[in-house]
This record gives sequence, structure tokens and C-alpha cells, in this order.
Amino acid sequence: MQEEIREIRTVKITRKGQISIPSAVRARAGFEEGAKVNVIAYDDRVELRPMKKEKISEAMMAMLASEKAFAKNWISEEDEEAWKDL
Repeated sequence: MQEEIREIRTVKITRKGQISIPSAVRARAGFEEGAKVNVIAYDDRVELRPMKKEKISEAMMAMLASEKAFAKNWISEEDEEAWKDL
């Protein structure tokens, strides 16, 4: 069964790779200020999902833990400069 599309909006990506999620979409998805969001990349699309610990698989938890560990070592301005345009 194919999912029904509820909302389509167009946004621009900034130079830093940032986007703003329109308020109507945030409300529909349940995104709140300060909430964490999972960014999931597929071959043909990218999904943003509200992070809910009870629905996270063990593999996803391992990836998130790795991300936190790497972030502790990723604090230099040189690193930020080297990766800013990716």
C-alpha cells in the first residue's frame, strides 16, 4: 500500500547546508523546537523523522553513539573549515 502525500513545500538549502522546515509541516510531523530529528538517506530520497527512542533499532543506536563519540573529537576550526562545503 502506497502512503498518501499530505503536504509538499519547497525550501532552499543555504550555503551551510541548512533548510527551514515550514511551520505547517513541523506541526504535522510533530517537530518541536530543540527536538532531535533523524536524517535518513536512501538512494532516491531523504527523510526527516522525529527521533523517538522507543522506535530506534539497535543498529541506529550504534550509529548515534558513534556520532556522539566523533563529535567530541570534531571541535577544531580546521575541521569545520575543511568540511563546511560538503
